[in-house]
Amino acid sequence: MSKVLENLRYADSHEWVMIDGDVATIGITDYAQHALGNIVYVDMPEAGDEVTAGEEFGAVESVKAASDLISPVSGEVIEVNEALEDSPELINEDAFVNWIMKVKVSDASEIDSLLDAAAYAKVCEE
Repeated sequence: MSKVLENLRYADSHEWVMIDGDVATIGITDYAQHALGNIVYVDMPEAGDEVTAGEEFGAVESVKAASDLISPVSGEVIEVNEALEDSPELINEDAFVNWIMKVKVSDASEIDSLLDAAAYAKVCEE
């Protein structure tokens, strides 16, 4: 069974979101990294880029497959996890510690449409 953390919100496209004020830290879930297998590359936006909820912001590539990353919120990218450029496999080690990007959220109401831990766990069971 994959880990689902209670304090996070989730997109049904398997991204997690941690909200701190108007900043959303975003990564892929434990379920997603298990499904992908050994991650070999993470395509990330750059600081200053705008992302839109429901639209692609990058991709994760593994030895098995490539998967688009879908932004759960809209806003401006304020930071990306540069450690993943050289060590993308960190996501396999702990998907919740090794976030992908931080976004200054432009529309806080989008957060309300994200799944809580219980609802996301049900998505993973299906």
